[in-house]
Parts: sequence; structure tokens; C-alpha cells
Amino acid sequence: MSDQNENPVEEPLNGGSSAGDANAAGENTGFAEDPGYDGPAEGDSFEDADVETSLTDADLSFLEKAESDLAAERLADLQRVTAEYANYRKRTEANREIERERVISDTVKILLPVLDDIDRAEKHGDLAEGSALAAIAGKLRGVTERLGLVAYGAAGDVFDPNQHEAILQQPTPGATAETVLDVVETGYMLGLTQVRAAKVVVAVPAD
Repeated sequence: MSDQNENPVEEPLNGGSSAGDANAAGENTGFAEDPGYDGPAEGDSFEDADVETSLTDADLSFLEKAESDLAAERLADLQRVTAEYANYRKRTEANREIERERVISDTVKILLPVLDDIDRAEKHGDLAEGSALAAIAGKLRGVTERLGLVAYGAAGDVFDPNQHEAILQQPTPGATAETVLDVVETGYMLGLTQVRAAKVVVAVPAD
């Protein structure tokens, strides 16, 4: 047979490369590297290669002012809550004292007629020292005093319409102001609560 039956080596058309050359070229294909980038420093990973940042004096001043303002705001809140709690305690204690006085006042009002009888007996000289009646009167007055009941009203006191109830006005020569001439019923106070106004005869200047 002639040499024409042998498989000739195929030449690439149009000056192209052979398959081997194409594979070699494929192996060398990649992205172009930036000649000015040297990669992360020795011992650092790409994650550690962030851009370093630093706070300026203005930044530090702003943060310090923000921290100071926050602390001042929290202190003001604490002071406000403390003041509100103190006011609440004062109101509660005041209301408790008022309620206590009211309850005791309602109780001692029942005893006022007995105290009035003791006062009348004393004026008439019926409370002889050492007598049984004097002992009972002393104990009863002691109990009311421990409850906080205070008696008031005496001859010669300046007349006070807030504390005295005038049942009679007596023109009196030489009187220059309205004064208590006689006490008909003793007045009583319990703390700031008036249990009963004193019933009095008032001396007034004569015309």
C-alpha cells in the first residue's frame, strides 16, 4: 500500500493551536494580581487584615460627655423617685395619724359627760383628797391624758372663736378686750383635732 493510507497528522486550521497547547493554556488561565498588593502581613490572616481605626480627641470628648449626661440623667431619676417615695411616706403617716385621732376622738366623746360631771363635782368641792370619788376621777383623767386628750379653757383666756363657744356675753366694766369670764364646759383637743370647743361666758367691754 502507498504512504497515503497512513493517518496523517492533522494540522490546525487558520493557524490555531493544537489540543495540547489549548490544555496548557487553560492551566495557566487566572485572575491578574495587583502588583501593588503584597498580601497580609506575616502571621496575619486575611480576616485580621482590616483597616486600623483610632478615635480622635473629638470622639473621646463626645463619648465622655454622653457618659456624663447619662449618669446625670440616672442620678436625677433616682433623686426624683426618692423624693416621691419620701412624700408618699409623709402622706401615709399623716393620714394614719389623722385616722388614729379620729378613732380615739370618737371613743373619748363617749367619756365627755363623765368628765363634765367630775369637773362640776370638783367645783363644788365634792372631790375631797383621799376620797374614793377623787381616786376614780384621777384614774379616768389619767386614761384620757394617755390617749392624748388635752383639756383647755380657763377664766382670763383671750376669747378665740375657733376654740371657744360663747354662750353668753357679759358687759364688764374695765374690760378692754373679749376674755373668758367663766368656763361652763371644758374644751378638749386631741392632737390637731378639736374634740369639743369650750363653752364659755365672755366678758366684753361695757358701753
